[in-house]
Amino acid sequence: MTFTQEGARADLVSAPGSEWWRTAVIYQIYPRSFADASGDGLGDLPGVTAHLDDLRDLGVDAIWLSPFQTSPQKDAGYDVADYRDVDPIFGTLADFDAMLAGAHERGIRVIVDLVPNHSSDQHVWFQQALEAAPGSPERARYIFRDGKGENGELPPNNWESVFGGGMWKRVTEADGTPGQWYLHIFDESQPDFDWTNEEVRAEFRDVLRFWLDRGVDGFRVDVAHGLIKAEGLPDYSPDPEAGSMGGDAEEVPYWGQPGVHDVWREWHEVLDEYDGDRALCAEAWLPTVKQTALWVRPDEMHQAFNFHYLETKWDAAALRDVITESLDEYGAVGAPSTWVLSNHDVVRHASRLALTAENPQGAGIGPASPGQPDPVKGLRRARAATSLMLALPGSSYLYQGEELGLPEVIDLPDDARQDPTWFRTNGERYGRDGCRVPLPWTADAPAYGFNDTGASWLPQPAEWADLAFDQQVDDPSSTLTLYRSLLAERRARNLGAGDLEWVDGLGDDVVAFRNGSLLVVANLGDAAVELPAGEVLIASGPLDGDRLPADTTVWIAAA
Repeated sequence: MTFTQEGARADLVSAPGSEWWRTAVIYQIYPRSFADASGDGLGDLPGVTAHLDDLRDLGVDAIWLSPFQTSPQKDAGYDVADYRDVDPIFGTLADFDAMLAGAHERGIRVIVDLVPNHSSDQHVWFQQALEAAPGSPERARYIFRDGKGENGELPPNNWESVFGGGMWKRVTEADGTPGQWYLHIFDESQPDFDWTNEEVRAEFRDVLRFWLDRGVDGFRVDVAHGLIKAEGLPDYSPDPEAGSMGGDAEEVPYWGQPGVHDVWREWHEVLDEYDGDRALCAEAWLPTVKQTALWVRPDEMHQAFNFHYLETKWDAAALRDVITESLDEYGAVGAPSTWVLSNHDVVRHASRLALTAENPQGAGIGPASPGQPDPVKGLRRARAATSLMLALPGSSYLYQGEELGLPEVIDLPDDARQDPTWFRTNGERYGRDGCRVPLPWTADAPAYGFNDTGASWLPQPAEWADLAFDQQVDDPSSTLTLYRSLLAERRARNLGAGDLEWVDGLGDDVVAFRNGSLLVVANLGDAAVELPAGEVLIASGPLDGDRLPADTTVWIAAA
């Protein structure tokens, strides 16, 4: 695979239906926790560049970088103050260009995270809005409203923030009097843009072109189901039983509004201006697979994260159902299904799959959480789950560190936690810090090789020494070796472009299917089952003679 100097594929656009993003394995990098070249305790872009060979050897097709743009870091970079520059803690634009060029030289594409629903309150536009009067063009870029009550002392509606607390903050006007309120779906440092404003839409089309001109291969779009709010901003009280995705999309006035699809059609047209099959991936938390598939119709996004798959419990029937539905619904609009088990917002699946109590998305787990995971069972299930996932047709996403079998860090000290969720809920929800702890690269080095100084923005647990990259790279039984083997076999057999055929008769607790010449069998039950005949190519764990143990997946060369 080669790229032009501008970063596009040398063979330009693929034939329809064979674009790279339809089958790619994409590796998420959370830059502040991947590798730290400067030694200040925060990961950076030169740290990414230093490990590009390791990513190439792992076998991924692309990397997605969580936000590295200029930010006060109130929400770990998801509060952007300048969409066209690199925050100094991560490096410079020159560092980004060097990382991009190095990735392309190794045949790895680069996807940039964009956060269009809201900016930082330090963004120049929001600072101008605070200085301007109600009704001004500066305030029209955001969602400012007068309050209710005799003196406007009550918020405009009853919406509650995703991070806890209210969704509105009142400002003090230039003359020192209490003034209007602004909307923030997340933290108060993250004011929502008003996407009915053409100036906002034009600004982001220009931001897209800024990064596309540098050669990026696509964008992961944060809160892609947000942006447009229901007209009139009506009161809304979420159903506590509805889960993280809410009820029907039309019932949630700030999620899944029809007008948001016009935004993605505009963005699709911008990407079509560029050669090289540039791609958009939606982070869209919606109630059903069918609703999520609306985000990937031919003229909108190219991919959407399959959170329904991620949230499916370790249950054979449930997994078969969500896989079938995903392939059907995404296929119906001509899009690939994506598959994902971990990311920077959820409990790592090496722990989540062994939890024995409900754990809503974003709640996290800590020392006082119910249903503490069994780490041995969790890792065994995680290896089996990934082995199943990487055999499915479509595109898969991996989260940094899962190839090392990293669990969630549960026992972070309270005074070390940094997630806004922890603070906005007064410690009732632990938040997402546990999946964001910096990676271990070298067992006997400072900060386990995250850097040379030993500094780490979140403390690393002592048991991670045994999970460090250097301890696994030459170990044939390690999780890293398993991932490398799976990715190599997936690529050799072109499984991402294959077709799934279910195989029945192996037991109610078994998920089994064929993808081309590969037979995949996953035992999700408590008892071992008989292995089908054939050559075992890869097993997620030790086998018991001709029997497949519980929580184990095998890839078999089909007859």
